[in-house]
Amino acid sequence: MARYIGPDCRLCRREGQKLFLKGDRCTSGKCAVDRRGTVPGQHGANARPRPSEYRTQLREKQKARRYYGVLEKQFHGYYLDATRMKGVTGENLLAILERRLDNVVYRMGLAESRKEARQLVLHAHFRLNGKKVNIPSIILRVGDVVTVRDESRENPKIKELIERASGQTTPKWLEVERPTNTAKVLAIPSRDDIDFPFEEQLIIELYSK
Repeated sequence: MARYIGPDCRLCRREGQKLFLKGDRCTSGKCAVDRRGTVPGQHGANARPRPSEYRTQLREKQKARRYYGVLEKQFHGYYLDATRMKGVTGENLLAILERRLDNVVYRMGLAESRKEARQLVLHAHFRLNGKKVNIPSIILRVGDVVTVRDESRENPKIKELIERASGQTTPKWLEVERPTNTAKVLAIPSRDDIDFPFEEQLIIELYSK
């Protein structure tokens, strides 16, 4: 499985804003965007890129890709799926990304970042509709239920995450029962349910060329 293995903070600096890729570190004084707000690289401090329509569209696409932790080939596949769905293509694309299993685990509060959520799913700590699952990219449908495996509840890391999640809020399209650490997809996420400031139309314009 292809994955990005470079420094996460470098991605945030490249996009010029926090993508919340490192959990608690992103809200602490150690955040690289706060400490070093320049573009990474030897000439980052003096970089003055020429503004263009293509650059604006590309940066928005890269920001969305990195926020959800998806590589280019898979991201483009999600775009193609979104074009075949009814409704607004940009909103369809974000709804697909939100319903990835690793993102749902993150939204449940059972991971400090999407990267950690992917690792937990790969290690088969969760069940989907009662069956063991280890594929982070599965797109959940309305009615699907995600639970922590009984065998994993005694794992020290999982226990810590469960305790941390007790006071967290979840999006309205996801119903989470804290006593059982179970999440059920109630609806397809709407644009209002996604609180990150994406300009998804720029992504669609880039791929439509």
